[in-house]
Amino acid sequence: MALVDLPPGQHATRVRNHWWWRPGWRVGRRFYAFHVTFENQPELYRLADSYRSALSAAPALTLIPDRWLHLTMQGIGFTDEVADETLAAIVDEARGQFAHLSPIDVQFSEVVVADEAIVMPATPAAAVNRLRTTTRAALGQVLGDANVPEDPHRFRPHVSVAYLTTDGPAKPYLRAVAATEPAPATIRVAHVEVIEMHRDREMYEWSLVARLPLQGSARNHSSVIPPKTAS
Repeated sequence: MALVDLPPGQHATRVRNHWWWRPGWRVGRRFYAFHVTFENQPELYRLADSYRSALSAAPALTLIPDRWLHLTMQGIGFTDEVADETLAAIVDEARGQFAHLSPIDVQFSEVVVADEAIVMPATPAAAVNRLRTTTRAALGQVLGDANVPEDPHRFRPHVSVAYLTTDGPAKPYLRAVAATEPAPATIRVAHVEVIEMHRDREMYEWSLVARLPLQGSARNHSSVIPPKTAS
């Protein structure tokens, strides 16, 4: 069962390979998205490493290194379908809207075995949901509300620590994390990123397009980083 469909505190009973090719994806194709990424977040790294260590002997999974930890927020579109001027307009609109929001504190603690990944849900979810709503509002201003991708209601904010790479029962992963009770990690989210990502090597890897600070009422005028292909 997908994370968004699991009640709080509940795990999936079966898992499946995360790396099936979703519609539109293929080797070499890139995708623009809003994410929260985590540079210089030692508390998050500590917590993630506690779960990675517990899972290191579990079968058929991909552990996610600190560099690629992320909170998936909102897709924009494939790079070959989003014109440069459209992306620039989306970034500018989102920057203006995020400039009116303040940084938020987010806590990670428990781990959940979902159908395709082992994840740490983010709390309070409402604060992160507000950021996602802002990304969708920015997209709606540029693309029109009817053209904003993804279901606005199927979102449960989280950071994955591992992806499953086989189909089967969830029990081995539940056993691996059952005895792990690390101290929670609280981090400050002070910006949202627009990234260009790929999944060519069974990992979500990206390059930065733009960093959008949360600055309260102060408007930010930083320029867009020119898009480049992730290595």
